[in-house]
Amino acid sequence: MSRAWTLVVAAALAACDDSGGSGTDPDAPLDPEVDAPVGPMCSAPRAPLSGEATYYDADGSGNCSFPASSDHMVAAMNATDYMMASWCGACISVDGPMGSVVVRVVDKCPGCGHGDVDLSREAFAAISPLSAGRIAITWREVACDVTGPVRYEFKVGSSAFYAAIQLRNHRYPIAKLEAQVSGTYQTIPRVEYNYFVKSGGLGAGPFTLRVTDTRGHVLEDTGVMLGDGVVRTGAAQFPVCP
Repeated sequence: MSRAWTLVVAAALAACDDSGGSGTDPDAPLDPEVDAPVGPMCSAPRAPLSGEATYYDADGSGNCSFPASSDHMVAAMNATDYMMASWCGACISVDGPMGSVVVRVVDKCPGCGHGDVDLSREAFAAISPLSAGRIAITWREVACDVTGPVRYEFKVGSSAFYAAIQLRNHRYPIAKLEAQVSGTYQTIPRVEYNYFVKSGGLGAGPFTLRVTDTRGHVLEDTGVMLGDGVVRTGAAQFPVCP
């Protein structure tokens, strides 16, 4: 079935840059990675945090329910800041004694305190000797260096009567996923293991889904087909904030 796709860039509360620009130029050139027009209006990122970093043997899997990966520049977020999987799939830049490293959040660290991050062995080694064991850090949200559109992972067991959808390959943290039901958008609750779950299902589809990131951008995809353990590719990616 053919699919029609629409990209909506939401109005934001504050500009990401210092220029106080008035917003997106509708005539701006499009990024080749199907981004929205370059130079969008963005809400402010979450404030940087300070804490401590430790390390573990990471393989890319964890509480965020992502599969293992050869990319081990990943981290587990402390339980306080994990906030119902809100950091899952997002990227942070971590500053340590020897410099900075960018990692993607894939797991939760139950024993870590507020502001702490448990880095992969490889990521920790980029900013400190492993022998240090525990180091003082500061960290902040950054855009993930992704290519191509966002993707929707339908969990195994998804059906017309039970829908569990995970967002993958997104540039900024995901704030909300909604589905259009009878002409009205309904928010799908997010669960601890990083799926948006509608226990009563969304019907047989195809679906119109709307995704909002924490920077105020909105993507709307129509014609998304239901699947059991499959990944559906959207049409666009969140634009980069200046």
